[in-house]
Formats: sequence, structure tokens, C-alpha cells
Amino acid sequence: MLTRKQKELLMFIHERVKESGVPPSFDEMKEALDLKSKSGIHRLITALEERGFIRRLPHRARALEILKLPESVGYATGSGGRGFSPSVIEGSLGRVRESDDGEVVPANVEIPVMGQIAAGVPIEAIQHRTRSIEVPPELLTKGEHFALEVKGDSMIEAGILEGDTIIVRRGDTANTGDIVVALVDREEATLKRLRRRGDSIALEAANPAYETRIFGPDRVDVQGTLVGLLRVY
Repeated sequence: MLTRKQKELLMFIHERVKESGVPPSFDEMKEALDLKSKSGIHRLITALEERGFIRRLPHRARALEILKLPESVGYATGSGGRGFSPSVIEGSLGRVRESDDGEVVPANVEIPVMGQIAAGVPIEAIQHRTRSIEVPPELLTKGEHFALEVKGDSMIEAGILEGDTIIVRRGDTANTGDIVVALVDREEATLKRLRRRGDSIALEAANPAYETRIFGPDRVDVQGTLVGLLRVY
């Protein structure tokens, strides 16, 4: 299957060879496909060659031979004729887009920001959705995700600073050593590293200025596990 740009270039070369007997120049291809640089054309030609649609003839300038044409359209078209290919990122709204040279890459994913989380003294339970942000899909794992703004400095030795936005995979279980959003006594939310100590749960800071707090298992509810972080400088 070809991307939209790959098919456009293949058909452009095919039509030009039919009309004049000579393949178009790289500048003509770049202009026809509305690309910013010829490097994108080079990548498209390489992709077409690897897929067996064209062949570059050695020792001859602008020498491209069409070996075959696609039997059917190799991409789906949406509104306005723009091509796209659907993709699913589990637990999140996901799309894919095409880069300038026709490569299919994941689009950013929108997730809700659920207020602030304490990396220090616990604050009130997680708020309702305040806004949404777009994050790269590489920060996400399977499942549902949400974001929280960090308040406090108790996790600085784990690289989490006040003002950071953390990405959390929603869930009520975690492994010992995971950094979690924990709800204490169902009213205080905090960001800490979870440790299991026998029948007890320890919520451990990453800052020696803060003490580790230990609770019975019925007092701590895990709300999610840290999977990513965004920081604006």
C-alpha cells in the first residue's frame, strides 16, 4: 500500500513519461507535490523503488523507469480529498497524519488535565477536568490517560519539578517502586513512589526533606501510574 504522497509522485512521473517520454526533474516533482525540499522527493523515490514500483537507471540523469502501477488506490480519502489512514491508540483518541514526504506518523493525542497533584503535602482529591492538552503518542501506553499539574518539590530527585505536567495511566493497581497518584483516606491526593511493606503501604518522597508516610492498605487508593512528563522552559 502506498501513502498519498507516494502515489501522487508515482502517477506524476507516469503521466510526464507518457506525455514527453522523459521523467520530470526533481525540482518539477517538488513543485508538483508542494514539498519544501528535494530531500522529501528522494525519500519518496526510495520508498517507491523499495516497493517495486519504479527503478532508477544507473549512469543516466533523470532516468526513472515505471515498473508497475497500483491496481487500486492505496490510501483512503477524507473530506477535501486529503488522504489519511486510521489508527487506534488504546484508551485515547488517536489519529495518524502524513508528513510532508508522505510518511505516515502518529498525530498528537488529546488527554484531559484533571487539575493539580501534590508533590509535597497532600492536597484535596483530584479535581474535575479543567482543560485538555495534546501529547505525543510515544508518551502513552495502553489504557486511559489523564494529566495533572505538579505542585510542590517532594519528587525532585525523581526529576519531577513544580510546574511540570505529568501523564498518568489511569488504574487502581501498581507495582512496588512505581510512582503513583495516590488517594489517601479518599480525600487527599499525592504523587509519591509506592512501596509495599508487609501489609502496609509506604508513600515515599524523592526529596530527603520529606518523610515517608506509611498507611494501612485500606487507607490508600491508587488512581494511576506515572508514564510521562511534560516540561515548559
